[in-house]
Amino acid sequence: MPDRTTPPTTPQAGPAPLPVADVAALGERVLAEVGTAVVGMRDALQTALATILAGGHVLFEDVPGLGKTLAARSLATALGLDFARLQCTPDLLPADITGSSVFDPATRTFEFRPGPVFTGLFLADEINRTAPKTQSALLEAMAERQVSIEGTSRALPNPFHVLATSNPVEYEGTYPLPEAQLDRFMVRLAVGYPDRTQETEVLTRRLARKQEATTVAQVVDPATVRAMQAGTEQVAVDPDVVRYCVDLTAATRGHQALEVGASPRGSQNLVLLARAIAVLDGRDYVLPEDVKRIAVPVLAHRITLTPTAWASATRPETIVADLLHTVPTPATVPTR
Repeated sequence: MPDRTTPPTTPQAGPAPLPVADVAALGERVLAEVGTAVVGMRDALQTALATILAGGHVLFEDVPGLGKTLAARSLATALGLDFARLQCTPDLLPADITGSSVFDPATRTFEFRPGPVFTGLFLADEINRTAPKTQSALLEAMAERQVSIEGTSRALPNPFHVLATSNPVEYEGTYPLPEAQLDRFMVRLAVGYPDRTQETEVLTRRLARKQEATTVAQVVDPATVRAMQAGTEQVAVDPDVVRYCVDLTAATRGHQALEVGASPRGSQNLVLLARAIAVLDGRDYVLPEDVKRIAVPVLAHRITLTPTAWASATRPETIVADLLHTVPTPATVPTR
């Protein structure tokens, strides 16, 4: 039986794209504002912001206590997006994410109560601690920007982005993310431990503000975010760079250490994220170096090691990094 959908609405024209210089300036202001609360995550935050500009979702895979939740909340505040956090646990149900209909005795009708996924930036904390059935509740939301509940499709806010965290070092009581769900994340990022100077700065700031809570100012609003995303769509990509993205992705499919290579969604995300990286650097064209910069976070979580490679502790990130040295780089420099 086909899903019932909410009544159609009159199509609205998309936002006017912002010039590249304006997107770059606003992006720098957002990163600077987030940097007042978050220490030592500049590269990861820039990639996360670029992912949002490219319309994608982010998976942070790193140990607890590195400030991933603070970074997500600060980024949402600076972008003017509504923020919702859900702590994933083994007993979590799909309805806890999407929402459900509740009977109202006063009106003797069922009233839909939206779940936390109806927000601008949704943080699924420790997503690998909940069962695959619940994890899959996010698949439609991430792919279609809607959820189907009791046969009715309900649109999510625009913009809508998922930022999930996963603990890679503790596997007891966890459920590995299915490959289909991993493929929906545009990037998988690792923050890493701060150096001594950065960790000292974290403690110094905490002592100076005399409270746990941090304050981040709003820089833009959702309408401006949509205009920034529209501006990113105007970036030119040279055909040689497009072929380079295809060649990198195709090289994973014939690698002897890999059982499954990256799908065409991997090459597409390389192009889309490279455009956003170029915009944040103030350019309206993509360089091969932009692709190299984001190849590992875009492709490493989309490949599956052979049993032999897994047993020898080969890391997917190492394989993608090696391919950057073996796949020929375009000789041309794209210009407009």
